[in-house]
Amino acid sequence: MKVKYLGASPIVPALIMLLMAGAAGAAQPLRVEQMQRCGNLLESEVQEFCLLVSGLDQGAFQAKLNGEPVKAKDVTRDEDRVRIRIQTADAKSGPLWFEQHEQSSNPIWVSLKGSHVVAATDQEVAKNMDGLTTYVDLISLIIEESHNGAKESQRLAEKYGAKVVGMIPPLNTYQLRLPATNLDERDAMVLRLGSEVSVDAVVIEESGAEESVESETGRPPAADDEEWASNRFLDAVNFYQRRLPAKSGGIETHPIRIGVIERDVDFDAPDFADYLGDCRSGWPRTCVYARDASKPDGHGTTVAGVFAAAWNEGGNSGFLRGLDEVGPGFEVIVERNSDAGITANIAASVNLVEDGVRVLNWSWGIHRVGAIDVNGKEIDSLVRSGIAMSGYEELLEEFFLWLRREHPDVVVVNSAGNASSFSGRDEYRLPSSFVTDQLFVVGGHERSDKDVDVDVDDPEYVVKRSASNIDMRVDVTAAACVRGSTLKEGERGTAHCGTSYATPLVAGLLAAMMSIDPELTPEQLRMLLRRSAMTIGEEYDFEPVEADDLTAPILPSERGNDLNHPDIGRSARLDMYKALDLTVQSLERVR
Repeated sequence: MKVKYLGASPIVPALIMLLMAGAAGAAQPLRVEQMQRCGNLLESEVQEFCLLVSGLDQGAFQAKLNGEPVKAKDVTRDEDRVRIRIQTADAKSGPLWFEQHEQSSNPIWVSLKGSHVVAATDQEVAKNMDGLTTYVDLISLIIEESHNGAKESQRLAEKYGAKVVGMIPPLNTYQLRLPATNLDERDAMVLRLGSEVSVDAVVIEESGAEESVESETGRPPAADDEEWASNRFLDAVNFYQRRLPAKSGGIETHPIRIGVIERDVDFDAPDFADYLGDCRSGWPRTCVYARDASKPDGHGTTVAGVFAAAWNEGGNSGFLRGLDEVGPGFEVIVERNSDAGITANIAASVNLVEDGVRVLNWSWGIHRVGAIDVNGKEIDSLVRSGIAMSGYEELLEEFFLWLRREHPDVVVVNSAGNASSFSGRDEYRLPSSFVTDQLFVVGGHERSDKDVDVDVDDPEYVVKRSASNIDMRVDVTAAACVRGSTLKEGERGTAHCGTSYATPLVAGLLAAMMSIDPELTPEQLRMLLRRSAMTIGEEYDFEPVEADDLTAPILPSERGNDLNHPDIGRSARLDMYKALDLTVQSLERVR
């Protein structure tokens, strides 16, 4: 750009430009964009975290963990790269954020529980025979329970010239970097390792750094209120606000922590702008901890928005956020451990459960190569090879066994998927095919084209979302379409549709139910969810022939053993209001 000086010294406009640049720099928001375990990942006494923090100028800044300043000697900086050392004995897991001048960054959750796996770089992946991206030199060993996993994995690593680089100790799972340069060498070593007496299974990771997420495109909803009205969303919020305030002789509620396995959230969006810094300073309230995203319409932002987006900002209206006036405080932790695919999802889940999370939101899933949809066509997205699926199945089995043994009060809420397939056919769909009281599977529906005069509890008020997976393993359906966040206050976001977004409606409701009665078991929560459910779809008998069950059919036991009840045999649709009402009623019953 040419500058016309008009006889003035060229120093003056230069100074102006410098000041403008300084102002622009100061205006850049302070954001934590990335965080990874670094240094010695197997060290438990001292843990190091490497962060990418944008918006830091050259001046002094402060890092705070759980509201307490991190000692200067434990913080090093190289431009926007910050490294933090934490003495595990002197700290506990919690939110970490940065402060500089008058700004505070987004808080992120730092778990000190130690489970972490390494992601492969672009140079460490290759295409397998199925054309899928797979890790060349990184695998994970599930060690038999009769062996000390740390010692045995180290022994095996030395035997095979490998190196232990990651671990999930509660699952006796350890990640090895193999001396392999191609898939032939890797597969040969996998066979040898798999034959070791101490090895229960070998997990091969098949994913890239930017793994696709569970979402689908289709006809947007006519209006958000019509979509979420199908689950009595506003009725549930009003019930909680009216019925539960302790100050008016209501019911004492309890804070609940939710774990959301996603990458990040855009804190520049008005939906999340007031979660910056020390969110707990206004406790009790809803808090969100997450890495910052570069755009407001990402998968993680939209999923988290169903829990916690501010109301009336144009995007989502977060269910838990709507309970803030009377709620006990909900913490929504968005965390994914690393970009190491399914293994990282499980590592993050283990850490979060050990950090006190009661509800895990899993808006993800995978199909086995060769899986077919309801029309008999082969599924071509989010697929994995047979060898990878068998490893994932073993890892998930270990996770749920550990959950049942050590944390029987935790629930996992999983999206049924968007492949128009069957969610419960053996290993062709993971994790939804697992049968355990602690796993809830959620399908998706949308508003039907029936006349608006149709009552909300009429089975024809909604129809199944065509892309949603179905069958007996699905527990309940919920509204599949939401509005995404935007960067402009009051602007309506575009529609996002998929079972990924139905899932947090159920997960948020379960968290609210737990806040009313934290003693509820997963079995009791499922009973309340199903007993309160409205219906969707046609009436089938209990052994339908060539019929597609959208969810597990409602049983007589879920309708007071009334064999003539009109809901019997129909599929279940989420009723958020009635579920809360039944939860309150259950407090008065002797167990």
